Amino acid sequence: MIKTPHQITSAFLNRTVDLEVYAPDQAATPAPLHLLLFNDGQEAQALQLAETSAKLQADGHIEPLLIVAIKANEDRLQEYGVAGVPDFQGRGAKASAYTQFIVSELMPYIKDTYKTLGHGKCGFAGCSLGGLSAFDIAFNHPDLFDVTAVFSGAFWWRKKDIGPGYSDQDRILHQMIRQTKGKPELKFWIMTGTEDETADRNHNFIIDSIDDAIDVIKELLKKGYSRPHDIFYYEMVGGQHHPSSWAKALPCFLTWAFAKKRYA
Repeated sequence: MIKTPHQITSAFLNRTVDLEVYAPDQAATPAPLHLLLFNDGQEAQALQLAETSAKLQADGHIEPLLIVAIKANEDRLQEYGVAGVPDFQGRGAKASAYTQFIVSELMPYIKDTYKTLGHGKCGFAGCSLGGLSAFDIAFNHPDLFDVTAVFSGAFWWRKKDIGPGYSDQDRILHQMIRQTKGKPELKFWIMTGTEDETADRNHNFIIDSIDDAIDVIKELLKKGYSRPHDIFYYEMVGGQHHPSSWAKALPCFLTWAFAKKRYA
C-alpha cells in the first residue's frame, strides 16, 4: 500500500484536517477502487489498516481498496457523536459540522483526487465514539455510503446520565434509528468484545456495550433489515476496548464488506 498524507482546510470545522490515504499500486490495480473512510485515523498504525488491507488484497481475498484515515484532534469529543443531538454533558456539539465536512468537503476531495474510484463500494468505519460517528453519518447519507462498520461502538451515547429518571429510551443513536423515516439502503457490520467493559447498568449479567449493540441490531430489524443479509454481528470472546482487539477483527470486516468477486 502506498501511504500519502493529505490536508484539507475545512470551513465547517474551522480547522485543517490531517488525512493518511492508503492506496494500492494503481499501475497494477484495475479500476474501480472501492473506498473506506476510517475515523480516528491517528490510530491507523495500531489498527494495522495498511498491512491488513495490503495482505488481503495480495492474497486475493478482497477487491482493490483505498483507505482514508481521518485524524481526530483535541475536538474529538465534540466532533464525534450523533449530528444535532449532544449527549448529557454537551459532547458531540460539533457532530453536525463534522458530518458536513465528510459529505461536502472530504468526499468531493477524495473523488476528485482519486479518479479511479469509479462506481465501487463506499464504506465508513470507526471504533468506539468514532464508530458511533461513522454509523450516524452513513445511516443518514445512504446516497454516499453502502456499508458502515462499528468496532466497540459508543452506542451508550445518551441524553441523560445513569441515575434517577434514566431509561434506555435516552440512548441517542437508538432513538435516531427509530425516528428516521424509511429504510436507508445500507449494510451494517457491528463488533463488540466480551471484555469491552465491566459496567452492567441493568444487572442482567451482560456488559452494557453488548446490550447496547444488540439493541441497535433490534432497532434495525424493526425497520426491516435482515440478518445475515444486511447485518453482521461479531462478538469477540476476550475482545477488549483497545486497538489490538479491533486490529484482530479488521480482516473479518474487510472480507465481509469488500470480498473479491469470484467468477465461474
